[in-house]
Amino acid sequence: MCGDGRGGAGRSADAAALGAVLRQSRRALSLHPVGCRGLRPVGLQRRQLLAGLLASAALGPRAVSALSPGGLDLAPPPKPAPRSGQVIEAAGLRAEIDYAVFSADGTLLEARGADRPVAPASTLKALTALYALDRLGGSHRFKTRVLRHGDLLILSGGGDPVLDTDHLAELADLLVASGVSTPSRFAVWGGALPSVQEIAPEQAPHLAYNPAISGICLNFNRVHLGWRAGGDGIALQARARRHSPTAYTVRAEKVGQGPMFAWRADERSEIWSVNGAGMRRAGSRWLPVRRPGLYAGDVFQTLCRARGLVLPTPEIVDALPADSVELALIDSPPLAAILRDMMEYSTNLTAEVVGLHASGAGDLRASAQAMQDWAHARGIDGLTLHDHSGISPLTRVTARSMAHIIADLGQSSGLRGMMRVVPVRAATDGEPAADLELLAKTGTLNFVSNLAGYGRLPGHEEVIFAIFISDMDRRAQTEGQELPAGVSTWTQRAKALQQNLIAGWIGRYA
Repeated sequence: MCGDGRGGAGRSADAAALGAVLRQSRRALSLHPVGCRGLRPVGLQRRQLLAGLLASAALGPRAVSALSPGGLDLAPPPKPAPRSGQVIEAAGLRAEIDYAVFSADGTLLEARGADRPVAPASTLKALTALYALDRLGGSHRFKTRVLRHGDLLILSGGGDPVLDTDHLAELADLLVASGVSTPSRFAVWGGALPSVQEIAPEQAPHLAYNPAISGICLNFNRVHLGWRAGGDGIALQARARRHSPTAYTVRAEKVGQGPMFAWRADERSEIWSVNGAGMRRAGSRWLPVRRPGLYAGDVFQTLCRARGLVLPTPEIVDALPADSVELALIDSPPLAAILRDMMEYSTNLTAEVVGLHASGAGDLRASAQAMQDWAHARGIDGLTLHDHSGISPLTRVTARSMAHIIADLGQSSGLRGMMRVVPVRAATDGEPAADLELLAKTGTLNFVSNLAGYGRLPGHEEVIFAIFISDMDRRAQTEGQELPAGVSTWTQRAKALQQNLIAGWIGRYA
């Protein structure tokens, strides 16, 4: 009787598995049934076939299923995560690569160049956020007021880093509602913070992320420049969501030669010369403001005039009269919300302003030193700080110290809630890794690409890391330049390398 697959109810599981293998083998090995006795395996001796089937049956149905050629029911074992050195070598990036990675409980898992001082770029803002929270408190608010002293009206800045034109419009509404009469003088006071003309003088003067600092900062001390094709219709606005009045104390002029942007000032105005060769098409951009007090006073004067209150030309005062009367007041959002936005949008001005508030120092260098001392007192070494934003070419941090900041200070102070979700670009196999999750702070300068924060994959514990990738020679050669040749491609490759490293660490250690 031929083996036709029939059997009694008591046939064993192993016998059933053997039958399944036999049926699969007939298909896979091109067995040609010619009657029951005529099975003739192609390229395989009957004795070898039977031996293999018996061995498979002895292993049980699970092993038989895994061996069946038509359907591998068991997933193959996971590929071992590549070593960091392999990932770095495969990237082939011309750069110095330093990192430190910790487990969630603070154990050092792996490091490379972790004690080498390097440029932190904007990853330094993680420390600045923790420092400001500790010194000022998350509920702290900055006040912008209008005061009156006799016939002098004063716009008094409280160092609000996120004050914009819409907020000034609210202040103008409150002032007009107070019934104030037209004064004979109008002044602006910005003495709540030291005056700094540029955050980093080494940067190009037209870069909007390198503005002046003052106790009154409007629109992040930036002005919006727009033009029509050919450079006609140049306009400078104090742009916000609802109000965008013309800025009269900042002017722009089209020129036929020279650099794309050049700044100068006279007694009343800042002037930007713009090379017409770069204005063939309509365009716009933000430019930094170097005289923030006059800029804010100019915009406030325009807003009040639109509400029927005519103010004189603004002037600057160095001190507030002791017996001034408050007429109107607006508060900033709480510091915790300001810091979340700072981490999301990486605003240099916000970092410097909150750092100066936290330290109370008279200049940026002294303020950065105060933050460094604060960190040292909490066990964080490996810092040489000259600012709070990481833009200074002199600021240095080690990967180990940055990872410690996140693992130690950050875990107890809610830093995770201020980190942004970093889009994932590539995984270890070069394909998109949608399941890799990164909450981190980026840091980018010319030929510097850093990442520090928390990383995890589903089903794994998270790792805490700091990765600093830099080509300091090329950075020095391009200091202050805007998008030098090769920097975009270099940065993209550096970001991919960062994520490949993190995925490898999670695969090996978590």
